[in-house]
This record gives sequence, C-alpha cells and structure tokens, in this order.
Amino acid sequence: MDTAQLEQQLEETFDHAVVHHGYANYMRDYELIIYATADPRTGVPPAYLRHLFQYCVEARCETSVLPETWQRSLDDRLLDHENADPDLGGYVWGVKCHAMYPGATLVRDSKAAERWSKEIGIDFHEVRIETNAHDLTLVFSDLEVSEVPVGYAPFVTD
Repeated sequence: MDTAQLEQQLEETFDHAVVHHGYANYMRDYELIIYATADPRTGVPPAYLRHLFQYCVEARCETSVLPETWQRSLDDRLLDHENADPDLGGYVWGVKCHAMYPGATLVRDSKAAERWSKEIGIDFHEVRIETNAHDLTLVFSDLEVSEVPVGYAPFVTD
C-alpha cells in the first residue's frame, strides 16, 4: 500500500467516533469501526466505516485513561451512560464510543514493520491510533475502507 494513500485514509478518521475495534471473527485482520459525521450544513450523511487492517501481525491496546481516573472509574454504575451517577466523578465507560483524538498516525521507520516485511516478503506498516480512552498500535500490510450497513455488528442500532 502506498504510504501517501495510507496517510490520507488515516487523516480522514480524525475526530470521528470509534465504536468498535478488534480482530475480525476469522482472526487475521483487525477492524476499526468508526462513526463518521460531518457538519450538517455540508449535506454529507453520517456513516459507519470499517477500516480493515489486513494481515495484522501485531495489535497492542493500552488505556490512555490516567491511573487516578481509573481509580474513580471502577464502579459498574459507570458502564451505563444513561444511568451513570455523575457524583462518582469517574470516567463513564458506557458512552459506547471513543473520540479519534488526537487520531491515527503512520509510524515512520518502524522497526517492527521492517522486520515483518523482511520475514513475510510483503510491505508492512505500523500505525498508532489514539483515542480519548485507548492507544492502539497495529502492524499490518494493507488497509481497506468500506461503509458498513446499520446492523453490521451488535453496537449498531436503528
């Protein structure tokens, strides 16, 4: 995959909402599902977009929520956005999405991508995806972006 094209696709995810991420059910490729919206004045309708990181040989996910916030966020009442108790003062997990901020960036001169390229014989890339709750690092070969219909996965509702 051309790095300029990859960077353009990553740039287009900025500030949208991640509603799901994880390996596809066949466990080779990594899915990132975002809910993309635009200013209503543009006339561009919102859409669920599937970013399929193909041949994903490494996937790491770490929290970006600070430890002191985690301490205040262990109560299960914070799992349901509609019933979360604001007096708890913790992170409300039940928002069902994370903001793509600061967003996705290509890791230049990635040792991991270089190693996998040599081992497998195809080009690999490393991407860091930062949200307001997770910090993902993926090493993969190709990226396919497609719109998914409502009902594609359990997190999508009518």
